[in-house]
Amino acid sequence: MVVQRIVRRSHKFRRSGADAVGLRERPIGIFDSGIGGLTVVQSLLQLLPRESLIYLGDTARWPYGTKSADVVRRYSIENTEFLIDKGVKALVIACNTSSAVAATTLQERYDVPVLGVIEPGARAAAAATRNGKIGVIATEATISSREYTRALRRIREDIEVYTRACPLFVPLAEEGWVDNEIARRTAQMYLGSLKHSGIDTLILGCTHYPLLRGVIGEIMGKGVSLIDSATATAVALRDVLRRRKLLRRNGKGSSSFFVTDTPERFVKVGSRFLGVHVDSAVRLER
Repeated sequence: MVVQRIVRRSHKFRRSGADAVGLRERPIGIFDSGIGGLTVVQSLLQLLPRESLIYLGDTARWPYGTKSADVVRRYSIENTEFLIDKGVKALVIACNTSSAVAATTLQERYDVPVLGVIEPGARAAAAATRNGKIGVIATEATISSREYTRALRRIREDIEVYTRACPLFVPLAEEGWVDNEIARRTAQMYLGSLKHSGIDTLILGCTHYPLLRGVIGEIMGKGVSLIDSATATAVALRDVLRRRKLLRRNGKGSSSFFVTDTPERFVKVGSRFLGVHVDSAVRLER
């Protein structure tokens, strides 16, 4: 795969004089282990319609949630190298697992703004909670990393965090089984204990989970606020680009999609996550 051969290079985000305008025109890079990160793309399209987006879905090596931290870190670096080669001005890690185990590594390695989905989601949840009890549902790797717990406690030491891995939500979202009896029974099985824990806020800690928002909200009840990290991340990126004077001021945005496996399934399933039709995706050659 192309991304496997471009490693261990230094990239500097140079900014001087007339180049500032050129930097604003550069695209934003987004990567995920597969398709779920398109929920982040959807939020970016809504909030930053003038920006050009380049999305890489590592569909050949999906899922990341069951892999070791070292493997996820290596994959994340390879994905980032591909996007850096595309000249991106900022990078969004649209994968909770990669955000949990690789965000710090990428932030230290590359001289472009790098945002994961965990910190923005944690900040949004901390602002929303009324009783200081917050639940987090995510993949096994994200839960095991305890990154959401650490992020929440950095904001408020007194927050009580209740976590639950919900791996079956991912295939349900990709199959489009988000509003049927199977989805409801699965959600009841996963969320029953959280419902009785007293939480008033629940972080959807996987980019697939917003597709099951209706069922999750039905099980948890109206008293529990659901926090979608995708929306919070888009807001955080807009603020970073604004502070660095990197927001694109004119023109119409565009989106390009790359995958590491056959694009047919990505195109078919991707529309469920993006909310609009995905016309095509380019497969990276091995």
